[in-house]
Amino acid sequence: MHGSRVRGVRRQVPQEQRSRGGGQEGALRLHARRGQRPRSRHPTGLREATTPVKHTRGARRGAGRPQPRRRSRGPDRALILRAARLLLQGIGETGLRRDMRSTPRRMADAWSTEIVSGYRADPGRILARTIPASDHDMVVVRDIPFTAVCVHHLLPFFGTAHVAYVPGDRLVGLSKITRAVDALARRLQLQERLTRQVVEALARALRPLGAACTMEAEHLCMTIRGARKKGTRVVTAAYTGAFRSSPALRAEFLRLAGGRSGKGARG
Repeated sequence: MHGSRVRGVRRQVPQEQRSRGGGQEGALRLHARRGQRPRSRHPTGLREATTPVKHTRGARRGAGRPQPRRRSRGPDRALILRAARLLLQGIGETGLRRDMRSTPRRMADAWSTEIVSGYRADPGRILARTIPASDHDMVVVRDIPFTAVCVHHLLPFFGTAHVAYVPGDRLVGLSKITRAVDALARRLQLQERLTRQVVEALARALRPLGAACTMEAEHLCMTIRGARKKGTRVVTAAYTGAFRSSPALRAEFLRLAGGRSGKGARG
């Protein structure tokens, strides 16, 4: 008796599975005829999701917000090239003449590789290679030519820089100072900020007893537009350490930077 019941149950199980399978297949055929998508057997439908839950939450929080673009190191030549073409169109040169067909490319090359090439340079790395100092006498590098671009009108300003420092424990090669000035200048700049950045770069790299910089420059935004005062020059100065605390040391630097004629640096 019991054996027959067991055998009967065993016989019924495959039959029920077949009926369930048949029911599911029938449902699939029914949905296909109606043009509907069958429901997922998973209660939450997570098996059909292609995006992880954690990522989805972050997407909800940032929905509608523009994602910040990762800034690349150095100027983007392709973007500058597009901007150059737009600038010429804005000026009115919509159909470039034969002598201007290469102008956008030349502009992109000049801006990306020369005019603002300082964004690719690190003054700290330029000044990193030092040697031991044997004394604490002032070192002056004068008449360093530089060219920068004013942040206000994107017009050049250019002139000379005079840099000095009183060594602590380390000295740096003289050419490294000129290269550091050039790296900081070939950017979108303010002369006041540029002067300060030069002494700060020296202070960080060398830890001197003091650093000083004066700059004298002509700004095209003052000479070819606006006031149009040709020959006007701007003088800026920045000091740290001993140059700030000692008027005598500061006066000696200004005298050496000014040269025999007494012109040039003023503070």
